[in-house]
Amino acid sequence: MNELEYLKQLRSLPLHEGARGLEDDCAVLAIGEQTLVITHDMMAEGTHYLPDARMADVAWKLVSMNLSDLASKGARPVGVILGSSLGREDAEFLEGLRDALLAYDVPLLGGDTIAALGASTFAMTAIGEATHHPVPSRKGARPGDGVFVTGTLGAAMLGFEGKTQYVDAFNRPRARLEEGYALVPHVTAMMDISDGLMLDAWRMANASSVTFRLNPELIPVADSARFDDCIRWGDDYELLFTCPHGLDLPVGAIRIGAVEERRDAPIFLGGTPHAYAANLGYRHG
Repeated sequence: MNELEYLKQLRSLPLHEGARGLEDDCAVLAIGEQTLVITHDMMAEGTHYLPDARMADVAWKLVSMNLSDLASKGARPVGVILGSSLGREDAEFLEGLRDALLAYDVPLLGGDTIAALGASTFAMTAIGEATHHPVPSRKGARPGDGVFVTGTLGAAMLGFEGKTQYVDAFNRPRARLEEGYALVPHVTAMMDISDGLMLDAWRMANASSVTFRLNPELIPVADSARFDDCIRWGDDYELLFTCPHGLDLPVGAIRIGAVEERRDAPIFLGGTPHAYAANLGYRHG
């Protein structure tokens, strides 16, 4: 199975209402007067990081990619749970984990450690507390909204390729937690950009049953000569969101397009429609 087929089968299983139909980045669970936001991400050697990667950077990125999902919900982290396989440079991995947890002021809640043959695999669950209700999803974009991103796209790709000034963008990305807290009262939909702007915008527009019309001249990229790569490569962990047109935003963000009534495709890049998700960004399988 590829990723889409696998997800389709998962959606046929018994689901908690907080799972949001497995169509969002996080589960949202109301417990008494508190609302918890829960996410889970994995990293595998050869897929998410190279065999010669510094394990301290792998640990940092594992924390950041999980907290980025919480940021997209405006959730304040409560803690993280780690799943790890023992392998090379375990002490260095723990050093990077300590750095990340201290930098984000997020505690470790526990987890599980195994010894496994083959490539190393790591997993993390992040638990957060909602700071605003309703907790945003991918489904709320409305015609007339603007489409925004919080920063430059493509920096992680250039860092992966060894461009010195962008190495940290790939190895040690920062989750946009503060931006998420500030934006959550104002957005109609929000998610983080992990699989590329084009694919994640397609997902949000499709979930909201609207069309995003993106203006390529407005999209901020790290290398304009490689525009298409920058908006498809992913790993940027910026926030993609929609909000009412003309709103005075509390954080720096760039308007890259507009939300329209549903047309022939979920997104248009300039005048070009993109009806299908294929080749828009990174997908497993």
